Amino acid sequence: MASRMSAKVPTRDLEQSLHDDGHRIIVGVDEVGKGAWAGPLAVGMAILPLSGDLAGVRDSKSITEKSREAMFDTVASWCTSWSVGYASHVECDELGMADAQRLATQRALAQLSVVPDAAVVDGSWDFVTPLIPKVVMQVKGDTSVLSIAAASILAKVTRDRLMRELAMDYPLWSLDTNKGYPCHWHRTALQGHGPSAIHRKSWAFMDNFVPWPGTPRIDRNASPTLF
Repeated sequence: MASRMSAKVPTRDLEQSLHDDGHRIIVGVDEVGKGAWAGPLAVGMAILPLSGDLAGVRDSKSITEKSREAMFDTVASWCTSWSVGYASHVECDELGMADAQRLATQRALAQLSVVPDAAVVDGSWDFVTPLIPKVVMQVKGDTSVLSIAAASILAKVTRDRLMRELAMDYPLWSLDTNKGYPCHWHRTALQGHGPSAIHRKSWAFMDNFVPWPGTPRIDRNASPTLF
């Protein structure tokens, strides 16, 4: 098995190509929490200084939680600007994931101290256009593009901290360890206790792991939207 140290090192190549094309402010974008059953969706943004490097910046999923926490302040202070925008569990339910991603992106963009004219975004689903004029999608960009890797660390640590705080109010679902994602203990808690107030009740787990009808699955098509 390959070690963490052999993980691919992200570069500035994609950002540099956009600079060469005349773009001045380029932001890396990554989302966290899309697959979670509980808690918010988070979209992280990171704008890097024009030159220099920062050792250890990798896709957040390839770094241990302890290592992410240890490097968070260094990554945040290195960025020219960074932000994390949220869409709540209620907004995920009422809007659906696609519109929730766009809403969280709007909120992250509004927190930046500068206005980007280009974005590099992890994945193949474009939830950033038309908020930023030029958007480049990059599959597995969190492993290959430095600004996306930085955004992934900032978003992951920020959301993880929030989930640990929420776990104190909702201790039965082990949110401090699973951060709202599926796992054995999370499924067991849903079977025994049903969903908490911060679970996404339109998600399929409501059909598969909540064994009584007292808390029905939310049907977005039958519910009023936020907008």
